[in-house]
Amino acid sequence: MIGSGVVFRTRSWTVLLLGLLTTASPAAFAADCPGHPDALGTSRTLVVDPREHPRIGTMQYRETLPLKDHEVVLTFDDGPLPKYSNQVLQILADECIKATFFEIGEQAKANPEGVRKLIAAGHTVGTHSMTHPLTMNRMPIEKVEAEVNGGIQWTSAAMTDPSKLAPFFRIPGLMRADAVEDYLISRGIQVWSADFPADDWRHVSPDRVYQLAIQRLEAKGKGILLLHDIQARTVAALPKIIRDLKARGYHIVHVVPATADQPATPTTPVEWLLHPPTETTPIARWPQVPNFVFVQTATLPAPGLADLNAETSHQPQLLPRRTMAQADTASTLPAPSRDLFAIPEGSVDVLLSTTLSRRAATRLAMEAEAPRAGKGKAGSIKASKMKAQRTARAAHSASKHAAQVKSATPRPTHLATRVKKRA
Repeated sequence: MIGSGVVFRTRSWTVLLLGLLTTASPAAFAADCPGHPDALGTSRTLVVDPREHPRIGTMQYRETLPLKDHEVVLTFDDGPLPKYSNQVLQILADECIKATFFEIGEQAKANPEGVRKLIAAGHTVGTHSMTHPLTMNRMPIEKVEAEVNGGIQWTSAAMTDPSKLAPFFRIPGLMRADAVEDYLISRGIQVWSADFPADDWRHVSPDRVYQLAIQRLEAKGKGILLLHDIQARTVAALPKIIRDLKARGYHIVHVVPATADQPATPTTPVEWLLHPPTETTPIARWPQVPNFVFVQTATLPAPGLADLNAETSHQPQLLPRRTMAQADTASTLPAPSRDLFAIPEGSVDVLLSTTLSRRAATRLAMEAEAPRAGKGKAGSIKASKMKAQRTARAAHSASKHAAQVKSATPRPTHLATRVKKRA
């Protein structure tokens, strides 16, 4: 009884402690942001290995970042552009939020100080090509390499420590192609898509950017938000988005690449799905069967009668000793020759096979009896006529039978036409 009471009190304290940590976490994040007690803050840092999960973002790929419910990763494309990028940087600093930026090589070349400010503030910096072409899905691989390498070269050149450049890449316009992704993955670069955008690159109002960001986040419950730090509408909408994230209980996650000194955060494969299946949720489809690699591929021998615990002498009829492939070819029947099915043209059999030749068959029969009739007796002429009529009736019956076996007996159309014309 005492033991059970101790267990109960221990469990109660555990639940209470977890509850306090959960409810106190926003305050703890704000405590890490001096001068801003109401800041949203950054809840945790997620370390990922690009080689283990090379494609992320459910807008285009099956996997996304292993986020928990109500966790968000903020990403910004196309910078640095001092007029607006500096304002975005200040808004994030006021909230102690760490984000991921995908820089364009030409922008980094023109504004290297903007890249250094991102690194100094502790943000993650990836690349977004050299010139932001919207045709990477149709480019020759040589041009793709030039775009990727140019972006990496000029962005890293703007940094005091080039090793700070993350091996993260977002394809401009999300115009993905297998060849582009294969090239990036071969270099150990992780391809980033997103889970939902806010359409801030379109000609919409800042309020519309805010609405789309929150609506799409609420629909998915977590994920990667795609924004642009070169747009005035993004600068105007971002404070409201952050304020609403805090009011709705969302947490910011900062993503960094794994290094030798900082290994990847332990995860399971199912966590990289946007909505992992649970024991209480039925799977809508059967899981894909993996491709097995067999160590040995030798064909197993066919079982014999001994394997069936049967004696060959007692049951010779169950399993033949020879297969058809092993049978003596001399015992097989010869193939029939073409002459076996040949029918001479102009014969009565050919004429009787068609309904159009009944008169011709009757005339042939009467002509065959004509020499006998010329010998002189009218009775024989009458008999020949009756015989001809019987022949005609036989021809009619034969034509019906021939129609039933039409597919088996070729129809002598040419001969029948000639005979009919003569008749």
